[in-house]
Amino acid sequence: MSLVSERVGQFFHDGHRLEYTEYGSGERWVVLVHGQLMPRRMHQPLARRLAAAGSHVVTVDLLGHGRSDRPEDPLVYSMTAFGEQVVELLDHLGARTAVLGGTSLGANVSLEAAVLAPGRVQGLIVEMPVLDNAVEAGILAFAPLLFVSRFVPFAVTGVRLASRAVPRGIVPFWVGIGLDTLDQRPAAMAATVHGLFFGRVAPSSKQRRAIDVPALVVGHTRDPIHPAADAEMLAEELVGARFVPARSILEWRLRPDRLDEIAVGFVDECWSAASGSRLAGS
Repeated sequence: MSLVSERVGQFFHDGHRLEYTEYGSGERWVVLVHGQLMPRRMHQPLARRLAAAGSHVVTVDLLGHGRSDRPEDPLVYSMTAFGEQVVELLDHLGARTAVLGGTSLGANVSLEAAVLAPGRVQGLIVEMPVLDNAVEAGILAFAPLLFVSRFVPFAVTGVRLASRAVPRGIVPFWVGIGLDTLDQRPAAMAATVHGLFFGRVAPSSKQRRAIDVPALVVGHTRDPIHPAADAEMLAEELVGARFVPARSILEWRLRPDRLDEIAVGFVDECWSAASGSRLAGS
């Protein structure tokens, strides 16, 4: 893989600082958004792969995640607010349009951004969306996190201190991502989960059907929190979407070559279509 430039930057949303990393350069913008409670670094391998293929990729820590600010007010956290942060990031970068992508939470945030600012979205890469079929499993998964962070905060702090004691340079990449995910502050974690838990999970089906951009939807089998049925349903709702089943929930993490190549090809198609449209309009 070719070496690409990497730069860390920051911008502000409603007075709060958000941090991001840029990979590569140029006007073929791609923005990748992490999963719930995870850091932006989870998308580093894909970002480097896309940047090596000619894209200008940005990974961002949403509010309450990674190295961005972590306010303790649940009112600042919602899927819509996260979508606004992505649009504000595009404004900050001077990116007129971008291919937006994400995993789990990041998938839903990408959909929100496409509803909020449809003219800014060149295409969507949606992995493991959380929609109608995932509601019960999501409650079972995240209700305990809310309870522990609210009523047993010392447990969250203890896990955080233990995770910080492990040097990231001596563990495999994905172990490091797991340790970074465990690096939580109880009050901010409670606020984040509370804000998402009691807000809307994703744009409505009617809103999703109005999204008219190319979309690559990746679904996983045997994943109760991100059922493949949600990904298949979304692919049917979105105009011109393509559904790609992953071989397992870990494929894009541990054996990414196949899905990386599909993503690179999809981004190329999005920007080739944009170039064709500009030529047709000139």
